[in-house]
Amino acid sequence: MDATAHDHGRDEGTDGRADGTGKADGTGRADGAFDHHDALGAEPLAPGASGAQAPPRVLVAGATGYIGGRLVPRLLDAGYRVRCLVRDPGRLRDQPWADRVEAVKGDVTRPDTLPRAFEDVDVLYYLVHALGTGRDFEETDRRAALAVGRAAKAAGLRRIVYLGGPSPRQVSERDLSPHLRSRAEVGRILLGSGVPTAQLRAAVIIGSGSASFEMLRYLTERLPAMVTPKWADTRVQPIAVRDVLRYLLGAARLPADVSRGFDICGPDVLTYRRMMERYAAVARLPRRVIVPVPVLSPRLSSLWVGLVTPVPGGIARPLVESLRHEAVCREHDIARYVPDPPEGPVGFDEAVRLALQRVRDADVATRWSSASLPGAPSDPLPSDPDWSGGSLYEDRREVTVDAPAAALWHVVEGIGGENGWYSFPLAWSARGLLDRLVGGVGLRRGRRDPQRLRVGDSLDFWRVEALEHGHILRLRAEMRLPGLAWLELTVTPEGPDRATYRQRALFHPHGLAGHAYWWSVAPFHAVVFGGMARNVARRAGAGV
Repeated sequence: MDATAHDHGRDEGTDGRADGTGKADGTGRADGAFDHHDALGAEPLAPGASGAQAPPRVLVAGATGYIGGRLVPRLLDAGYRVRCLVRDPGRLRDQPWADRVEAVKGDVTRPDTLPRAFEDVDVLYYLVHALGTGRDFEETDRRAALAVGRAAKAAGLRRIVYLGGPSPRQVSERDLSPHLRSRAEVGRILLGSGVPTAQLRAAVIIGSGSASFEMLRYLTERLPAMVTPKWADTRVQPIAVRDVLRYLLGAARLPADVSRGFDICGPDVLTYRRMMERYAAVARLPRRVIVPVPVLSPRLSSLWVGLVTPVPGGIARPLVESLRHEAVCREHDIARYVPDPPEGPVGFDEAVRLALQRVRDADVATRWSSASLPGAPSDPLPSDPDWSGGSLYEDRREVTVDAPAAALWHVVEGIGGENGWYSFPLAWSARGLLDRLVGGVGLRRGRRDPQRLRVGDSLDFWRVEALEHGHILRLRAEMRLPGLAWLELTVTPEGPDRATYRQRALFHPHGLAGHAYWWSVAPFHAVVFGGMARNVARRAGAGV
């Protein structure tokens, strides 16, 4: 199970300034730059139990997720040794900080994989949740938290830092949305583990690529006039992603006797309707016409959000349900230990401006889709020697291209997102819409970067499973299917100005439904996959 919520050395929207949260102040570093000596005015975290004077080691569970992928480089720059707990260490390979961390294979839902990861660790960052994994996600979260708490206690960790959700006022836990109820339960389990725990509670996180920001962005940009449900008038206190990271970094050095929850938030208290209006103003969009109506349940709203935005219904619904209750900070005690910068936390308008600048610059470090879906297994490709066998369908295409291999690879790596799939756009759009209607991710996840890919990136309804730059791109399907599917694109040089393009689509059916699915779509393969191979070759030959 992975987390859902980086430019090396730069925070969200710092416009090229030093790592941190502010502008240069003449002291040789950014005025909001976080020095790990600053948060408490004390010495760095004590070394591990071994007594060696090595920097403290932190373990990040959820390093492939939205927040984890941004936190890791900041921990490294603050002087920590970083170990990442991941189900597939290969997914870290293309991160700019990959050679600076230790990757340990493990799964928080499998207790037997945890002891090795927890050896000689001072602090655990727990950034994992099962949002969007199905109806039993609360049980999955519970089992994972219990396993992690026990492992942390057994290993003698000094602290756990957990990023959870808000705790609405005067609302009993049983009346919370399942998502918030699970977040609260995980926090309670970790606080009861016997290891000092800092539970940071954040509501709406505003940052390029966050699920909350993408939902807000697409709703506002695509709907100049809209009717809004009752929850759009619920007050929330959003927080900029750079402030979330600042608090997370500082929480590692809380005193040993501090084990509690902290509300973290920005300075603005807004309704969701007001956030859409303010977003439109910052983005210089015409004034939006917003008409509130006393209908549209969270379920209906999530379907609407799923159709309009890239956020699939499985994630949109818990986000929408969480907006039923007011999420305003009740305290700001975290500032006693992690002081805010002189100008204070980032306001909503500035957070939106910074996030939009990242989007426009195609400089989004991580996205809500960075974490793989638990339904997407990491078992071997059917052509691998250790594949377990079974039925396998394959569509194979090969084209010789009168172009250098580098030009052909440029086209291959640019596939998907705004660039499209080089064949029969209507068929791809229809397949994406069908996927969203049945609760899948559809095509709207797009790409993290318009030109470059890395292992683990989401690419519309695919995930980059293998990548050898200049040679091979293998995608694993994350659409709703009665089986497992891959799309593999290979470039082989045949001379200075000639290359071979090979393309194969593989499908491993599950049951009769899987076989029926393959044969129902097989008649379209000549158009979809054949056209794709021809158009990739044509673009490379034209130097596009």
